[in-house]
Amino acid sequence: MKRIVSSAILVLIMTLGLRAQTVPDTAELTRLLKEFLAGASRNDAAVHDRFWSEDLIYTRSSGRRIGKAEVMHDVRSAPAPKPGDPTTIYSAEDIRIQQYGNVAVVAFRLVGTTENDGRTQVTNYLNTGTFLKRHGQWRVVSWQATRMPRTEEEVKKEVAAVESAFHQAMLASDVKKLQSLTDESFIWTHRTGEQMSRQHLLDQIGSGQLKYSKLETNNVTVVVYGDTAIVRGVSPRQRTSFVGPGGESGDASPFNAFYTLTFVNKDGGWKAVAMHTSRP
Repeated sequence: MKRIVSSAILVLIMTLGLRAQTVPDTAELTRLLKEFLAGASRNDAAVHDRFWSEDLIYTRSSGRRIGKAEVMHDVRSAPAPKPGDPTTIYSAEDIRIQQYGNVAVVAFRLVGTTENDGRTQVTNYLNTGTFLKRHGQWRVVSWQATRMPRTEEEVKKEVAAVESAFHQAMLASDVKKLQSLTDESFIWTHRTGEQMSRQHLLDQIGSGQLKYSKLETNNVTVVVYGDTAIVRGVSPRQRTSFVGPGGESGDASPFNAFYTLTFVNKDGGWKAVAMHTSRP
């Protein structure tokens, strides 16, 4: 009797192992995944429509849970890309597939490579999709995305590079670059208490009302709190023109400004949301 029971358990274990290891649709599922990521890189609505099931449950890395209708709305309402806009290419690494009849679980590492103004930023996510085969077609019914944490030093270097690019754009009067590095809610609080919005800053930089002949940074420190980063430093600077209380003028000599910049990570990119400057 014991031999019969042991044999039955052994057969069951072997059967379950065979079911988990035998993946007849590996090639098709891998092809579908790669075609989808290529389409997602160019925001192709038709590719999204083919990939997702109507009863999709999608849990984003932010914790927000959405369905196919919301996914398609976001894709179709996205503005057409303009020359010079950041571009992101998605690819899959470490693909693992387990198939159970008409159900398959596809787990992989999603790699997002973003090019923006000559800078390359790479983000990694662990994604798991559940595919269901209906009427001969595989579609995703459930999707879970989890952003992989980076080391503190990696994040600090990334923020420091963005902060440096921010000041370089100010010095070069590069409105386009400055716009890409700041959030719409950006506010610059000056030592006088005056507050300048992003649009006001861009207008002044673009018109030449605010122009720097010198703008350096030193003693820079970066502290990261999750998706928020605080950058503090000292900036030797000199303006050739600016609009002060008495009208337009420039600085007779360089001066040191102490500054604090606050950045937030939005959709994988760091953007400045606030800056405060003061001087002795």
